[in-house]
Amino acid sequence: MDANNRVTLAHRWFEEVWNKGREEAIFEMLAEDAIIHGLTDENGNEIVGQAGFLSFCRNFRGAFPDIYVDVQQTIQEGDKIVALCKVTGTHNGHGLGFAPTNKPVTFTGTAIAVVKDGKLVEGWNHFDFLNLYQQLGYTLTATAERA
Repeated sequence: MDANNRVTLAHRWFEEVWNKGREEAIFEMLAEDAIIHGLTDENGNEIVGQAGFLSFCRNFRGAFPDIYVDVQQTIQEGDKIVALCKVTGTHNGHGLGFAPTNKPVTFTGTAIAVVKDGKLVEGWNHFDFLNLYQQLGYTLTATAERA
């Protein structure tokens, strides 16, 4: 797969999977045994495989049914593609595990993917989820026990 096709695949991934919500696109573009770093399942484990990503996607899109990922820039080198993204949506669903706030959100992130044989085989996601939760009115608190 040449550089132009990798860039097209990255744009198509965000458009089809996230913006249009086409779940079948996950099976078309993601390798069966893909590893997705930086995203976790309900148990805190990295996302592995198509089924694992499908579950994550359903939860997140469930929380933000109007999610829109704008790929603002892509950088391609070798078998890797980097996408710099701006994400918008409204928290109208329960996919995050708490009641909808009906608040709009905007946050940014970077996704790096390895492409092999025309499919995404490994990815690293660095999205500003802290900013997302702050916009929803949730803050992280830390407690420490002293020995």
